[in-house]
Amino acid sequence: MTGTAVIMGQSGRFGSAMAKAMTAAGWTLRTYRRGHDDLDRMAEGADVIVVASNPPYHQWAAQLPALHAAVQHAAKASGALVLLPGNVYVYGEGSGPLLTSRTAHAARNPLGRLRVEIESSYERAGLRTLILRAGDFLDTSPSGNWFDRLMTPKLARGVLRYPGRANVPHAWAYLPDMARAALGLLADHAEYDGVTEVLFRGYTLTGSELAEALGEVMGRQVNVRPFPWWQLRLMRPFMPVLGGLLEMRYLWDMPHRLDGTGLEHALPGFSPTPVAEALTAATAHLRD
Repeated sequence: MTGTAVIMGQSGRFGSAMAKAMTAAGWTLRTYRRGHDDLDRMAEGADVIVVASNPPYHQWAAQLPALHAAVQHAAKASGALVLLPGNVYVYGEGSGPLLTSRTAHAARNPLGRLRVEIESSYERAGLRTLILRAGDFLDTSPSGNWFDRLMTPKLARGVLRYPGRANVPHAWAYLPDMARAALGLLADHAEYDGVTEVLFRGYTLTGSELAEALGEVMGRQVNVRPFPWWQLRLMRPFMPVLGGLLEMRYLWDMPHRLDGTGLEHALPGFSPTPVAEALTAATAHLRD
């Protein structure tokens, strides 16, 4: 089943991946431009609202509540299902190592608490909502995420700057796969009721495993080197967004993986992209 979708944040990471997947599947898309378009009017007659808009960390507290209040108002008026890409921030430090749909959303840090509050507000509003929760993104081109901007700039020289201990498992999500999973879940968009949370397993890799896999892709040995957190602390006064990166540092030393049982039950035929193929796409710009 296809339909009409409003995409908020189509130029972003998840929004761009969803737009490509939905267009290829025959969905009709309406691209919402914040500050230019009337979301209520755009959502009229829409089946799904994809909320891929995500301001910089230092603007979350000021912008996220109003952004999601507007989404909820539009969804309530139109009856559209809301698709939210979720992250692991809601769990908080000390969660894991296996994160499931039953793991408490017990984050205590500011960014995590804000994500918990935003997601909870959809349940309180009684809106039909699908939350697809995933780890850190692997993209098909540089998009300013952790992987391409901070970890792999020196990969061509055989260096992976890793933000945590190299033996700690960490969750990753290849964006084209995550978009395919979301598209599969939306096939029955009219059947959703209340808030449904689905975890996207993706890949679970330690820093050492990631370096080994990247070495095979790059055709050379890749060595793990500590990420220079001290540089971010020095730059923080001039780049407020870095405060969020420092706040979420604990995720790199907290072993975690996402339980994919729910997605496997919902989409038994879903086949993830092999990790080597995903890493090849994510590092293509380094081999051009």
